[in-house]
Amino acid sequence: MIYAILGLGVLGFVFGVSLSLASKKFFVKLDPREEAVIKALPGSNCGACGFPGCVGFARAIIRGDALTNACTAGGADVTRNVSSIMGVEAVIKEKEVAGIMCKGGKKEARERFRYMGVNDCKAAILIAGGNKSCTYACLGLGTCERVCPYDAIRIDNNYLPVVDEEKCTGCTLCAVNCPKFIIKMLPISNKIHIRCNSLDKGAVTRKNCSVGCIVCKKCEKVCPLGAITIINNLAVIDPLKCDNCRKCVPECPTDTIEDYYDGEPKYASLMEKLLDESKLKTAVG
Repeated sequence: MIYAILGLGVLGFVFGVSLSLASKKFFVKLDPREEAVIKALPGSNCGACGFPGCVGFARAIIRGDALTNACTAGGADVTRNVSSIMGVEAVIKEKEVAGIMCKGGKKEARERFRYMGVNDCKAAILIAGGNKSCTYACLGLGTCERVCPYDAIRIDNNYLPVVDEEKCTGCTLCAVNCPKFIIKMLPISNKIHIRCNSLDKGAVTRKNCSVGCIVCKKCEKVCPLGAITIINNLAVIDPLKCDNCRKCVPECPTDTIEDYYDGEPKYASLMEKLLDESKLKTAVG
């Protein structure tokens, strides 16, 4: 019995010495800046930077594989702090926010059938691509609302998402989780949105949705800067050219184009806008 105890003791000593020597031999000295960068990041681990979480992003910065302004969730403050830690100039990018490129809610877009399944957009598209006649339309089941870690999206009474630009950090989680790809990240200064995602021909879009782009090209013709072009049966705005002049907004015959200016109401759909205006008239009258 005593020999067994002594044997175990000797083995424990040998293994302990071996581990001690190995830890010294293979010790990797950590860059003190890494911990500082990790603390400066928001810790949301959203992945919008393109790296696996905030720790992965911090290590990429230390290696020189990532820019100090790649954290969209942290914004300008995080960019300044991380740049200061790394001893480089802070290059501040304009904030991007989620834009909902669909205006066809329950009132505007036709349904092919009544969906009675799981209240999730990803589940709904498994049944014939979803219940909307327009195969590009928002299904309005709130997947984007649930994945947003900042409470920046809500689903309105017309089953369309509304984005709170103040809360939105541009983390892109809503965009990557939208099975219809209707959420686009846009510069916050871009206030003119063509809220349609359909690539169908105009006649088909008109049949499926009352507020869809019918490719009439009126917006393209009236734009003085050439910021609007027709691509695959859909009017598209180049945010780098658009100066928010609003000239295209009243020209759209289907009210597909919407402007979002600070201090003005933001509506997810035409129906929500009409209801709000009706309440206002009733109150004034």
